[in-house]
Amino acid sequence: MSTRESTHTGHGPRLTKADGSAIRVLVVDDEPTLTDLLSMALRYEGWEVRTAGEGRQALSIAREFRPDAIVLDIMLPDIDGLQVLQRVRADGYETPVLFLTAKDSLDDRIIGLTAGGDDYVTKPFSLEEVVARLRGLIRRSTLAVADSTDPRITVGDLTLNEDSYEVFRDGDAIELTATEFELLRFLMRNPRRVLSKAQILDRVWSYDFGGKSSVVEIYISYLRKKVDVGHEPMIHTVRGAGYMLKTAS
Repeated sequence: MSTRESTHTGHGPRLTKADGSAIRVLVVDDEPTLTDLLSMALRYEGWEVRTAGEGRQALSIAREFRPDAIVLDIMLPDIDGLQVLQRVRADGYETPVLFLTAKDSLDDRIIGLTAGGDDYVTKPFSLEEVVARLRGLIRRSTLAVADSTDPRITVGDLTLNEDSYEVFRDGDAIELTATEFELLRFLMRNPRRVLSKAQILDRVWSYDFGGKSSVVEIYISYLRKKVDVGHEPMIHTVRGAGYMLKTAS
């Protein structure tokens, strides 16, 4: 399949499969916090994500889900990632595999790659690095094409253009700072989904942001004053959980 590209701020052109459907990624790791963060980062790319905490569970999901890429930790509670990869390959799948592990020796990297892995990232890592490497693997596998569809995200009467950095509510332009734009984009790409302060900090201010979570409250307040004033509120607080963007209907 051919590859085509269109402008996409962040990690590059937004990738889809040739038929326009979302890239599918299976994330396999026994650390729930890590899989949650990775899943959020990959969903932000517009990809469909499934997770597994054990090797046998990963194999079961892979056979049903048919992922386009797998992020695979070598150290798993039941069977290790190398065995998972061997069984995936034995099933006839040439799915690109990105190994994710705490092991940092050259020998371990060589073993992982010679076992059929396509790339290797060592913990601790940045989410941006994992996403970038996955994008490279998916492109090289020729499974994906870049999305050439409209760069606009629309939720109700709110529209955000990722190419021109313009935002409109009911046809009226809204001026946003760069940070406000990124926060609104994150909310709009996850409509009707509760996003925690930790998830917002990770995506908008990066995972290692040293400030307090009150910065999220401050910027949500800024957005409400610009997006919701004079209109039916779209930015909602879910007490004890986070924030959600949704239409009144």
